[in-house]
Amino acid sequence: MHEFINQLHYSFSITGPIFIMLGLGVVLRRKGILEDKFIETGSKLVFTVTLPALLFLSIVKSDLQEVGNPNLLLFAVIANFMTYLLFEGMAQKLIKNKSEIGVVVQGAFRANTGIIGLAYVSNAFGNNGLAAGSIYVAVLTILYNILAVITLTRSSNGRKAIGTGYLLRSIAKNPLIISTCIAIPFSLLEVKIPEVLLQSGSYFADMTLPLALLCTGASLDLKQLKQDSSSANYSTCGRLIIAPALITSAGYWLGFRDLELGIIFLMSAAPTAAASYVMARSMGGNARLAANVIAMTTLGSLFTCSFGLTLLTATGLIH
Repeated sequence: MHEFINQLHYSFSITGPIFIMLGLGVVLRRKGILEDKFIETGSKLVFTVTLPALLFLSIVKSDLQEVGNPNLLLFAVIANFMTYLLFEGMAQKLIKNKSEIGVVVQGAFRANTGIIGLAYVSNAFGNNGLAAGSIYVAVLTILYNILAVITLTRSSNGRKAIGTGYLLRSIAKNPLIISTCIAIPFSLLEVKIPEVLLQSGSYFADMTLPLALLCTGASLDLKQLKQDSSSANYSTCGRLIIAPALITSAGYWLGFRDLELGIIFLMSAAPTAAASYVMARSMGGNARLAANVIAMTTLGSLFTCSFGLTLLTATGLIH
């Protein structure tokens, strides 16, 4: 029992700081210190500048032959795609309002790997985890965008649909994908970057997670939690319980352990990505439902992620 409590304490030491920052964002928004314009600008700064800088530097400074396991990336794509198919099948049977299926499915499979997932991994495994997690995020960013368009288009009932050309352009222009693609050859070829550029880039990279978490917390609409929606409950259960349980179990069965299994779990246990709201709204989906799912999963993942991490460390699968 004492050992379990120690493991639980360790788990909260990883998830706790993240949710303190999210909570601080909520408080500062209510106090009027963080206003809508700041949140919008800060979120844009994170997505276009600081997070790409963080991904780039974490990859460049690491040995990809040690942290860039192709098998892990292949597993991430296959496991998340299979989970998506599962949620599609479940939603067809469980969701009565067929126009909400796309939003529910997206909320269930699309994890916030770029901010909260990466923060989990950074807290748990340091720089090596951050480097491996950065490539993991880039790969899943491409997959998530493709699957989100597919599921939202199928349930859009003739409303706004995004074509293949637009999808390919959005992927090609995604700053996270661009920074990762540039960083990989820099790392493999061991290109030396001037120290002044590394230091300047570090200033941007270091502000990423605090700023991103503050803006994420400030953008949460906790009033959405009062909305009674069985569809939101289905999506939340899929994101916080079904997806991490199935993906992590598959990773264990295939032989992933320690750092790699930790990345698999922490990324799959992250809450629904904030981008799901933007995507749902732009494609004519139920934006209120999407916001509800984001709020529920963001708060709920503190407990589900901590509990799952406690089990994995207690059983010695993660050190």
